[in-house]
Amino acid sequence: MSKEEKTDYSDYVNIDVTTHYLDKQSDPESKRYVFSYHITITNHNPVPVQLLNRQWLITDGNQHVQEVKGEGVVGEQPLIEPESSYSYTSGAVLATSVGSMQGYYEMVTDEGELFKAPIPAFTLARPNALH
Repeated sequence: MSKEEKTDYSDYVNIDVTTHYLDKQSDPESKRYVFSYHITITNHNPVPVQLLNRQWLITDGNQHVQEVKGEGVVGEQPLIEPESSYSYTSGAVLATSVGSMQGYYEMVTDEGELFKAPIPAFTLARPNALH
C-alpha cells in the first residue's frame, strides 16, 4: 500500500529572529524589561503561503509562562510568495532581565493546506545579564 507522501511545507519556511533590549522603555526597579524582536519569514516552498495565526510561549527568568495567541502578526496576515520574505518587528515585556520565546505560525498554502511553521526558541536578555 503506497501512499503519496505529503509535502511538509513547514520544512521550507525559514524564520530568522534578532532581538534588542529597549533600555529607554524598561524600568528594572519596577521589574519591567522591554524587548523588541525582528522576524524575517522566508518561503522556500514552490507555492505561496499565508500566515493566518500565531502562538507564542513567553517564559521569563522565574519560569512564568505567558501564552499569546492571535490572528496574523502586527495586524497583518501576509501572503508570502515563493522565494520571498516578510519581515516585521514586535515586542515583549518581561518581569526579569532574561527570558525566552518560542511558538509557531499557522499558515496555509494557496491550495488550502494548513500547516504550522515552528519558531525555534530564542533568548531575550538585557545586555550583560548572561555571563
